Amino acid sequence: SMPRPAEGGRHIHLDAAGGLAGDMFAAALLDALPELQDRVLADCRAVLPEGAGLPFLEEGTSGAVRCRRFGLRDAGAEASHEESHFRDMVRRIEQARLASGTAGHAVAILRVLAEAEAAIHGVAVDQVHFHEIGDWDSLVDVVAAGSIVAALADASWSVSPLPLGSGLVRTRHGLLPIPAPATAAILTGFEWRDDGIGGERVTPTGAAILRHLAPGKRPAVLRLEAVGSGAGTRELEGMPNILRATVGRVTTGSGTEQVTVLSFEIDDMTGEEIGQACERLRALPGVLDLSTATRRGKKGRPLESFRLLVRPDALDAVCHACLTETSTIGLRWHVEDRLCLPRQEDSLEGIRRKRVERPDGSVTIKAESDDLSGGSLAERRRRKAASEVQP
Repeated sequence: SMPRPAEGGRHIHLDAAGGLAGDMFAAALLDALPELQDRVLADCRAVLPEGAGLPFLEEGTSGAVRCRRFGLRDAGAEASHEESHFRDMVRRIEQARLASGTAGHAVAILRVLAEAEAAIHGVAVDQVHFHEIGDWDSLVDVVAAGSIVAALADASWSVSPLPLGSGLVRTRHGLLPIPAPATAAILTGFEWRDDGIGGERVTPTGAAILRHLAPGKRPAVLRLEAVGSGAGTRELEGMPNILRATVGRVTTGSGTEQVTVLSFEIDDMTGEEIGQACERLRALPGVLDLSTATRRGKKGRPLESFRLLVRPDALDAVCHACLTETSTIGLRWHVEDRLCLPRQEDSLEGIRRKRVERPDGSVTIKAESDDLSGGSLAERRRRKAASEVQP
């Protein structure tokens, strides 16, 4: 699986303003990260037979916005080929001398396409004939994308809502509605928007690249490093036909992080059952805190209100546990930013302590109450005060 955003890690956000196609993806990333150009162009040349043309990356504009274009030129008569079954294209990729990781990612992207086509046309995956990818241009797009993703193996990805487009697209099977069936099948679950501009805005190859990237949530704070724009072949009315790639480093910025607040109410469990449920939920990985409060619900019934602070990546597992350990039938959650001061732990005379440095430079110390012993409350308070003095 692809990496998730992590502190200090590289994150790439794809803004599909004009749309998303294989050539646009390659052009945008190579514009943002020119250090990848030699690697990617060499991989593309390595997968092409003699006479099939040469990959290019050139500067240009789209709708008065500077961008790059990527593709294949100088293709000879051999440029149309019959090797467009999935198994043949996989063999060609795997036999080429490519940079580390390129083949694996390129074949995975092709497989996404092949499985969608196989389901739509009712054939075996190996027998899929890529009518959208029946020329060398499209193979080069897949290999370029595979090379880029392999070179950025530690990066996480996110994407904007995708432009829906409208009308019909001409395929080997005749005219089909937009988004093309393969595109729609691959991008089930993604967010789309209708900006009123028609035509095919997201191609099947672009869709397959996106599905392989498995984009997640855009980090709340990102330190910008580079921006690149890749243009498609069409000119759009009233806007540039570009995909923009924003490259940055994930940073929590001044100690902030995101936390999920999960809440629900119970009005039909005993006190003993609630106590046991709290104990079990508190012990779950990813649960940072759990508190309850008693309130009055409908018909004057007392109800117990649960509030959990949960690490976002643990939310699914914690939700499942809440629905298993308690009688609730519904959960609510939202994401909040939180700021935590760094804590250090030490001990003094057998009492564990938490030390926190405040923004003004002062240090506060809190004793662990479980470690305080004494015959009376006054004695425990004296030990607490003695242990919280700065040594």
